[in-house]
Amino acid sequence: MKTAAGQWDDLIVRLASGGAVAVIGLTAVWFGGIAFIVLTVVISAAMVWELVRMLDREAPALMLAGVAGLALAVAELLPPGYALPILIAPCFVGFGQLSQHRATFTVFTLMILLAGYGLFALRDEFGFIWMLWLALVVIATDVFGYFAGRFIGGPKFWPRVSPKKTWAGTVAGWVAAAGVGVIFIGLTPVKAQIVGISIAVSMASQIGDIAESSVKRRMGVKDSSSLIPGHGGLFDRFDGMLGAAVFLLLVEQLVDFPPGLP
Repeated sequence: MKTAAGQWDDLIVRLASGGAVAVIGLTAVWFGGIAFIVLTVVISAAMVWELVRMLDREAPALMLAGVAGLALAVAELLPPGYALPILIAPCFVGFGQLSQHRATFTVFTLMILLAGYGLFALRDEFGFIWMLWLALVVIATDVFGYFAGRFIGGPKFWPRVSPKKTWAGTVAGWVAAAGVGVIFIGLTPVKAQIVGISIAVSMASQIGDIAESSVKRRMGVKDSSSLIPGHGGLFDRFDGMLGAAVFLLLVEQLVDFPPGLP
């Protein structure tokens, strides 16, 4: 049984490594261009590597990660019409290499590559401020959910898949995301609808987290890898951003985003 000090030691490691990842990510977002392409390609390739290792230990994880990273790098330099088939191609390569769990590989690899491409497109179209908004929504959802789950506790959200997640933490994530939306109303000329969009993006990030947790549970692993101390792997750290980015990529075609801005 962990002591209270042991629990806080774990928190310190999580905060330190999470802070380092956030600084690297925000720096690349700030510079954009090649720096952001490198960031999205490295993270996406690493996530595919972790995914393959979880699903099929006999499959060539490094090769499939390389194919995915190369496809994303090429796609981010091309117009969308040419980029889309290139983003889907690694799914077919992996389908031929894995001996099991091919459907799971295909769905998650496509989500990873779409998210990577979508983040680059969002940065290119909307700039640093709205990429910062997206990152803050996902971070606030995760951080406030973590603390609310620890301090409030209560009924579990889906104990069979994610035994530590509570309804208190889930709702706290929505409230925190709404708070980020309110802050951006004060900082930019955006309309109040950004609050609802922030909550929806928060929910999508939680769905990404739950989806990754279900894969780990089915594969019998605790973490996707051990690349980030206190967090596990990049898939563990960026599962929320994965869900949020894919969701925003889809809905920004349907809603006025950012609402009220020309």
